[in-house]
Formats: sequence, structure tokens, C-alpha cells
Amino acid sequence: MIKLLFPIHLLLVVFAFRSKNNPDHEIKTKPGNLIMISIDGLRWQEVFNGADSFLLLSRKFVKQDSARMAEKYGSPDLSVRRHKLMPFFWTTLSTQGRLYGNRIHDNLVDVKNKYWFSYPGRSESLCGYYDTLINSNEYPPNPNENVLEFLNKQKNYAGKVVAFASWNAVSNILNRDRSGILVNIPGEKIQAKKLSPEQVLANEQQFFLPQYFGPSVRWDVHTFAIGKSYMKANHPRVVHFDFADPDDLAHAGQYDAYLDATHYLDAILANLWDMIQQDPFYKNNTTLMIYPDHGRGLGEKWTSHGRATPLSYQTWLAMIGPQVSPKGEMKNSVQIYQDQIAQTAAHFLGFKFVANHPVGEAIESLDPMRRINRSDASNKSIRCVGSIDPSLRISFFLFPARK
Repeated sequence: MIKLLFPIHLLLVVFAFRSKNNPDHEIKTKPGNLIMISIDGLRWQEVFNGADSFLLLSRKFVKQDSARMAEKYGSPDLSVRRHKLMPFFWTTLSTQGRLYGNRIHDNLVDVKNKYWFSYPGRSESLCGYYDTLINSNEYPPNPNENVLEFLNKQKNYAGKVVAFASWNAVSNILNRDRSGILVNIPGEKIQAKKLSPEQVLANEQQFFLPQYFGPSVRWDVHTFAIGKSYMKANHPRVVHFDFADPDDLAHAGQYDAYLDATHYLDAILANLWDMIQQDPFYKNNTTLMIYPDHGRGLGEKWTSHGRATPLSYQTWLAMIGPQVSPKGEMKNSVQIYQDQIAQTAAHFLGFKFVANHPVGEAIESLDPMRRINRSDASNKSIRCVGSIDPSLRISFFLFPARK
């Protein structure tokens, strides 16, 4: 009897070892779900430091009642300040997930592309590839295959991959004509033989607010309403949300509205996470990845990004779900690039993303100290000091409302 048990025991040990160390042979009890969320131009400074006191004191960038804004987002305590701005991030995500990109700890997340604006940044994140030819927001349909269309070709995922965007260029970034996935953009309704009452309402409501920034974008609340109602009605396995309000409001120089947009997007994420916990299809089987497409400048240059705006290549990344070990705010010295997001997303579902171009490696397999040179931040001291939020050096105080 002992002679029989020993080889069986040895076989189990070897099988367990192979499964753990070979992602291509990962054992899954059921197909997982993935939600990728891009937040256009949200700086790492606000995510990790909360409201920038220097900008919040500025008459140039704040038009709302100053005392009310100070009460809503201000504090001399960094932890209180960032919790006020993004309570879901700093209660749920910081305890159950991971937050990368706090450069004070030399925990670095950057775009690899040299352009530092929207189309190239989104393309890099979703394709896992920096294409030097993509150098305009008006670039035609993307020739590079993205991770969403790759997943749409896999068993259990075909026809179950969708995207909802607040900016119409996302249809080109994802090349929806080639990929064949549903990509809903501003001005478009969800079409189906039978829609839920929530879907009907979401379709209509996107037309009820002024097109403040023109017809190419819509408010994120409408993008979320359309996407959430679709998820409840159809249960797609892979969902991509592309939100744009922070970038639009930042370009308009409205720091108070930019903070409000950050705050309500945090509330949207909390609402989405709560829905996931209430739905048996998604509960305990859904991973979220949240990230921007680029950073922004500092001080008076916070409204801008691109090569003319130093440090706007700096980004951040948040993850939460059953595939993510909960380590909270990451404080180890590490370098991550946006071109690693796509492969990491595929790995969460047990796949290796292959495409018609090279693909960045998954984050967990990264050499922690790999770097690339930056013309305006070529060494550690410049990178850290140059990107510290002014709110860390300026005491926050309450002040009377302007008259």
C-alpha cells in the first residue's frame, strides 16, 4: 500500500509545481472576467497626494466657492486629503488591491511612447506596443491588434468583449471595423431587439446635456450608464471603459471641476465594484485594471501634456480582483510601462497575448529596476524631486470665500 501511495503523492506534487509555474497551464474552475478602465489625463499627483494646495488656492484655476472647495478636498494631512478626493481608492483599493505609481517611493509607471498624449497612450496600453508612427489624435484606424480583439477570439470570450468610450477616437484606437467588437462612442445608442428599461434611459440621457466640449466627447456619467446597463443585461466577460472628463476639464483650466470629476469617477468605480459584488456572474471572478493614458505638467502647466510639457509621461496603475494579491500602495522601487498593461490583462484571464506586433511583458515578470532614459528626467533624483506635488511643500489652510 505504501509503495502505491508514494508515486501518486509524487505525481501530485509535480503537477502542482508545473501548474503554479507555467501560466500556459493554469487551472481555472471557470472563465474569469476583466474590466479595463482608462481615465484620460488623471495625474498620479492627485491619486497619491490628493488635491494640490497650490492649485486649489489659485484664483486662476478655481472659480467655485473657495471655502467650500477647501472643506471638500483640503487638509494639511496627505492621507486625509487623498481620502477626501478618492475614498474608494483609499479604502477599498488600498486594502484589497494594488496601487502603483507613487514616485515618492520610486515606484514608477510611465508611458513608453515619446508623445505623451491620448491616441498614442491609449494605443500603447491596449495594444501593448509603442508604435512610433502613431503621432496624432486624428490617426486613422489603428493597424496594431489590441488585447480586446485578441480575447474576443478566445474560447468562452467570443462575442463577450465590449467597450464604452467618452471620446469618439476610441473607435479608431480599437479599430472596431477590423476587431468586430462592440465599441460604443458618443452619440451612439445601444441597438438590440429588446433593451432593458435602464438601457433605454441610458441611450436617451446622453443627449440631454450640452456638448460642452463638442460632439466628439460625452460626459463620463453617460458612458458609465450605457456600459453598466449593458453589463447587467448581457453579462459580457471583458469590458473596457474609457473616461475623458478629467482631461477635458484640465485643458479648460478648471482645477475645481477637474477635482470634482476625479471625485465622481472614484464614486463611479465604487458603484461598479458594488454591482460586481451583488451579481453572481461577476462576484469573486472579476478583475479591474484602472490607469490613465498619460500624465500632466506641474504648477501652471498642469493643464497640458505632451512633449512640450515636462514629466507628463508619468502615470499610475491600480488593480483589484481575485487575481490580484492585496498589497495596497506599492512602495518598492520598480519601473512599469504602459505597454505592459495589455499582456498583464491577458494573463489575468490565463492567456498569453500575441499580435501582429511585439507585445510588452506582463508586469509581474518585470525586472524591477529596468529603466529607459528620459530627456527631462534621466536620473533618480531629478525624477523624484521634479514630480513631487507642491501640496507636499505648501501647508493647506482654510480661507474665506472670495467676494
